[in-house]
Amino acid sequence: MKPRHFDSTWKRSSYCGQIPAPEGDGPAVVLNGWLRRRRDLGGIIFLELWDHTGVVQVVFNPELGGIYERAKSLRNEYVLAVKGRVRKRPEGTDNPLMPTGDREVVAEDLLLLSPARSLPFEISEADRVDENLRLRSRYLDLRRPLMQKNLRIRSEVAAFTRSFLSSEGFVEVETPMLTKSTPEGARDYLVPARVTPGRFFALPQSPQIFKQILMIGGLDRYFQIVRCFRDEDLRSDRQPEFTQIDLEMSFITEEEIIALMERYMKGLFEWIMKTPLDTPFPRITWKDAVNRFGSDKPDLRIRSEILDLDPVFSGCSFDAFRKAIETGGAVRGLHLPGGGSLSRREMADLEIRARGLGADGLAPFTLKEGALKGPLVKFLSEDEKRSLAACMNEGDALVVAAGEWRKTCELLGHIRLELGGRVYPVEEGKWAFLWVTEFPLLEWDDEDSRWTAVHHPFTSPNLEDLDLLSVDPGKVRSRAYDLVLNGNEVGGGSIRIHDPAVQQRMFDVMAFTPERARERFGFLLDALASGTPPHGGIALGFDRLVMLLCGVNSIRDVIAFPKTQKAQCLMSGAPSDVDPGQLSDLHIAHDLHGGDDECASGDGE
Repeated sequence: MKPRHFDSTWKRSSYCGQIPAPEGDGPAVVLNGWLRRRRDLGGIIFLELWDHTGVVQVVFNPELGGIYERAKSLRNEYVLAVKGRVRKRPEGTDNPLMPTGDREVVAEDLLLLSPARSLPFEISEADRVDENLRLRSRYLDLRRPLMQKNLRIRSEVAAFTRSFLSSEGFVEVETPMLTKSTPEGARDYLVPARVTPGRFFALPQSPQIFKQILMIGGLDRYFQIVRCFRDEDLRSDRQPEFTQIDLEMSFITEEEIIALMERYMKGLFEWIMKTPLDTPFPRITWKDAVNRFGSDKPDLRIRSEILDLDPVFSGCSFDAFRKAIETGGAVRGLHLPGGGSLSRREMADLEIRARGLGADGLAPFTLKEGALKGPLVKFLSEDEKRSLAACMNEGDALVVAAGEWRKTCELLGHIRLELGGRVYPVEEGKWAFLWVTEFPLLEWDDEDSRWTAVHHPFTSPNLEDLDLLSVDPGKVRSRAYDLVLNGNEVGGGSIRIHDPAVQQRMFDVMAFTPERARERFGFLLDALASGTPPHGGIALGFDRLVMLLCGVNSIRDVIAFPKTQKAQCLMSGAPSDVDPGQLSDLHIAHDLHGGDDECASGDGE
């Protein structure tokens, strides 16, 4: 038999999951796709043919002769073209689990387009396979229905974003991928510059400086769906390269930015999820968020808050509680409904967890038969016992921690999240949006013994706190805001500094000498001194937002070719060694055999 090649006569007339309903003798179709499953029953061969729209059953009868014989040799994931006619499935053989389960295609001709080797796992069983194996064969993993759905949702989110922002007067501008290293946050990924030996580009951690310059340049409203790079320790919602929706606007206020983002989210969720959102979203200051929930990104679906017990224990005879308050710390409690039924082992596990998070301890109390129980009850006055009992119902528990305010709140915040769904009622199916505002502008870095920016050094201080910059920097609030969804930070931004004098004061507080500031940010300082409009913006974590819309727990499931937690691509083998000649061209000396690699940049001579 002469070999046959794919041509226009074999091009699909219908996608597998969209074959037309049969009428009369049934329409003729041509299908292209992958063989997902083959069954040989009583002389009749059944194939399940798959493409991104779904699966359809194809029937091969023995009367086809050579075509039937060829069908016998087919294996899973072979790529096929099939000609045939659609018919209703025989009565009693419908498959209600398949969208095409009421019809099938009776084959008339078959073309094998590409065979497949023995595969490391079956597509239908991929969700039970080790993730590293799936990432190593990502080309197979991408055929999973989950990955197909997620990547198409990702595409829809990108399309909606471009349409929405364009309608709001934004201009899409690409900023450089090769830029200058400004190490004021995570480590940069560096790229050696061949034509200037010993010097390096950096891949951008964000387009922050460039988008501010676009505002100085009069663009007014900029956006970009942009790749960013950070060399940092990874976890399920971090990648060394990630995508963000980046916005910047001139002559703008926090209120206008927040209103814009609420319109965007409302439209996006109605478009993608068919879900209406109530706006405006609730707001909370950073200090209140930490005090009430132990987190700057609280999950409001968990209906529980941290209790402020300072008034209860301000005069307590128990040293740990009293001293925490006297030294400016805090005593906080976490109410556990029904927690009186927790075993001693479960309570002990909570205390072990607390110590693992850096706490000195965790004091448990329970209310049983109207009486307060617990190892520390004997140290409390009757008024203190009554006050604690008033926080609980019969059979409940209360765990109490004391110490430095933020550390104590965050400790109980971790436990609150870990117990969510086990102890606390959780509003499943809810989209709990929240704005967190008034973050601290600066935080003290013990390692460098200086103040550093909580967000970045171009964030504007709250104008009411401007005088505190030189006397008490830790109390200065910023004009920053984060958008939180179900306990995940999905966006963060700020109003920027547009006054060169204020920017210089910021650098002074951060112990940047004029020479150091100019070395790192000289081109921005020159731009700021050239007439700068008030401006601000926000960046949305595109991968994380898509992850939440898709209902998965890792951004690796919404990125086509992600890296592992060691920043490796198991499929391609990146990062990898390179040819010594390439290193020589870059004027980089590299010891390939000296145990630990030793790299040094030189002048090549």
